[in-house]
Parts: sequence; structure tokens; C-alpha cells
Amino acid sequence: MTTQQLPVILTIEGAAASNEDVVGDNVEVVNAMYQALLNAEEIAPDALRSYFVDFYLTQMLEGGFAQYVFMTPDRDELDNYIREGLEGMSAKEHLALFERTIEHYDSLSETDMEAYLEGESDEESGPSDAVATMEALDGEFEELLESEDVTGLNAVWLRSQPGLLVLDEQELQAHIATRVAGIPNLAQRQAEAEEAELEDAPDFELIIRELCAEAGHELEKITMGDPNFEHNGETVLAWHFRTDQGEFIMLEGDAEAVMIHPETKEVLATVEFELEEDFVDA
Repeated sequence: MTTQQLPVILTIEGAAASNEDVVGDNVEVVNAMYQALLNAEEIAPDALRSYFVDFYLTQMLEGGFAQYVFMTPDRDELDNYIREGLEGMSAKEHLALFERTIEHYDSLSETDMEAYLEGESDEESGPSDAVATMEALDGEFEELLESEDVTGLNAVWLRSQPGLLVLDEQELQAHIATRVAGIPNLAQRQAEAEEAELEDAPDFELIIRELCAEAGHELEKITMGDPNFEHNGETVLAWHFRTDQGEFIMLEGDAEAVMIHPETKEVLATVEFELEEDFVDA
């Protein structure tokens, strides 16, 4: 199935709801596809255009174009999705404003760009003319919403998509699962996603995962942190977690962390920490 043939999908409940809910439903469906490791080439282009138009709207309302820039790692790609989405849903005035805003922002000097993004200006002279123009464009965006409702246009566009699929939750999950099963390099994607997730994981999670590997368990969920856990007559921080073999606890000390059984207090695995400093005898 090529990108152009991929259908926009809404849920039965979402499709029958308000305009805002219709747009939100598409966002949830796209998020579910991303979470299932489908990439942009495997999602309907108009679903992505609607998705990113809504993202742009949210950022503009929260903090103007500066907020959009802060939240957009690759503006070239997103700018195109938004441009095409606004055009597709006939939001002509918003498209024209978007183009003017991009053109002016990209022409800012480094000093003016920094001042605009940080919301700072000289207390005596105020913002430069270039920064003031950006601020005026932000204001124009909110005023334009009163006469050209982007969310309403977005919802009408989604509902009128050729080949639109309207599915219940079980059908949606089955549809996504079928698409995922067709990914030729699924194992590689899963490994890369797991690696990326671990890079962002907090230290206590990494320690728990290492303990589980040492004990031959598979971590299922970290359930809670308990700062008042009693162990050997002391109050310590404990992390409760569940594996494929039951509930367990991680206790972390200065030199090591241990995995213990919550009832028997048996130590199932130990991870020793490497000292980061060299100690020299006096």
C-alpha cells in the first residue's frame, strides 16, 4: 500500500463528535501509529497534514511563533506539512499569514531572532521594529481565528477525505497491527526504539533493568518509589517494580544496588557501582 493510498482513519466515537473532537481523534490515531513504530511514509499524508496543522495551532496559542520554533526540531518538514494542510482545508487567510510569518522570521538578524525567541527587549527603547513586527503577526493570528476557524475547517476536511475509514477501537487496533506486521525491518525499528528509550530513562530505571537482567527476569513495570521503606532498621528509598515472575524491590546504596523479594527480603541480584574518584592513601 503506497503512501497516497493510505486512508485517513477516525474512530466511530470521534467522527460523530464536535469539530474539536474530530481533529483530536485524528491526533490520537496518528499518535497510536507512531507509538506502534509506523513512520511518516506509512501514515496517510492528509492525516499528518491535519495533525501538524493542529500542532501549529496549539503552539501559536500557547506562545506565538516563538513557541512553534522552540517545539519544532525540523521546521522545513513541518512547515511543508502545515502549508499543505492549510491549503487542503481551504484556510486561505491562515496560509497567507503563515507564509508572511515564516518569511519575516527567517529574515531576522541573529540578535533580533534571539530577542524574539527569549521575549526580551531593551527596557528603554523596547523591541526593535523587526521584533515588533513578529509580535504583531502573533497578534494577527489570534484575531484571524475569529473569522477563519482552523479547527472547524480541519474537521470538515477530515470528514470529507476520500476513502475515509471509520473504525471502532478494536478494528483500529487490528488495522494498526496489520500495518505493523508488514514493516520489513520491524525488529531493527524495535531495537532502535528500545535503545532511544533507554537513553532517556532515569538512572533508577537503568539500575532496575540491570538487576532484572542479572536475576533472569523480564521487567514489566516500575510501580512506585517509596522514600519511607524500612530495611535493616533504617528508612531508605525503595523502588517497587513488577517482572514476569512477580513483585520485587530495588534498594540503592552508595556502592551497590540490590533486588530483593518484598516478603522474604532475599537478595536476588546485586549491581555494584564503579567509583568515579581515585582515592589515595594519606
